[in-house]
Amino acid sequence: MSNIVEVVNLTRSFGDFKAVDTISFTVKRGEIFGFLGANGAGKTTTIRMLCGLLLPSSGQANIMGYNLYTDYEKIKATIGYMSQKFSLYNDLTVRENIEFYGGVYGLTRKQIKEKTKELLESLNLEKQANTLTAALPLGWKQRLALSTSLLHNPEIIFLDEPTSGIDPVSRRNFWLIIYKLAEQGKTVFVTTHYMNEAEYCNTVSIMKDGKIIALDSPARLKSTYKADKMQDVFMRAIV
Repeated sequence: MSNIVEVVNLTRSFGDFKAVDTISFTVKRGEIFGFLGANGAGKTTTIRMLCGLLLPSSGQANIMGYNLYTDYEKIKATIGYMSQKFSLYNDLTVRENIEFYGGVYGLTRKQIKEKTKELLESLNLEKQANTLTAALPLGWKQRLALSTSLLHNPEIIFLDEPTSGIDPVSRRNFWLIIYKLAEQGKTVFVTTHYMNEAEYCNTVSIMKDGKIIALDSPARLKSTYKADKMQDVFMRAIV
């Protein structure tokens, strides 16, 4: 598999504080790549840079062949991005939110109609289609946010702590959707602070204080740190 993300010595500073400190990694096409770390480790800052929402202070990165410094508008137009904070419109219905974002992505009326039907079915949201978003449980809201990030059929989807605050059943159902996307050849970049979710990734990067301190598959990380669970890997890595 070819690399769809290539990062070399990427750094982001805010004054004297380095939120992300010279990190390097690659993500292969069709891979589920997990960024694991406590709150404040630098995960969200990294994902915002890779999505073209925040320029780095130094270092290099290419997303689908696009340069992070010069092609950030192209990057934003061709990726899927689901932010940590729910960002859709609570006073619109599920269907209206999907249709609105279809227009934002420049889809035709025919494409919006087809995509809306397709996404409502694939994410099991048909029964909630005409429900106001404000009335949905958080787990369903997250499904809706994910659906809007997929409208323009992006090759790579960035998910920033997509399961934060939702119940275990909804978390598992959300990860089933992520697996389905990966099976379709999509690349999924996901940040999380839930240690058990790292088990679901092909590759895991563990961050601490803006640095990557461990990077490998879950199986190899558990072997390296002589641990049975990723929770133990994480605790031993950050010491």
